[in-house]
Order: sequence, then structure tokens, then C-alpha cells
Amino acid sequence: MHISYKPLWHTLVERNMRKEDLRIAAGLTTNMIANMGKGKNISMETLVRICEALNCGILDVIELEKEDHSVDKAE
Repeated sequence: MHISYKPLWHTLVERNMRKEDLRIAAGLTTNMIANMGKGKNISMETLVRICEALNCGILDVIELEKEDHSVDKAE
């Protein structure tokens, strides 16, 4: 499984916010935003800051996705 930030991107769209608005509101660095855009892990502290800035729950920011390990076997 891996963490997906799709709920965060949807939350930003619903609130008519840009990633830059989130960066400023939560006191994030541009690297943190870039890492989330690439699906990389961020700290729990950062997740809490995002939730506080958006006044939302953790499920409005992240979700767990199963990794697809299926491989096409051409025979």
C-alpha cells in the first residue's frame, strides 16, 4: 500500500485554493508540496499542519491505495 494525496487535491479544488495557498497557510516548503505531487511520504507533523490549516480531517488529505502488482504475462 502507499499514500495518495488525491483527497488533498480534491479538497483544494473544492475550496478554490492553489497549492501555493496551501503552502503559505500551512507553512510548508516548496519541496514538501513537490514531494506530495510526486506521491512521496511526508511527516505526520506536516500532515497535522495541513489539517489544521484547512480545518479538516486526515481523510480529507490522504488515503491508502493498494499497489497494483499485476503483471501482463504475454505468452
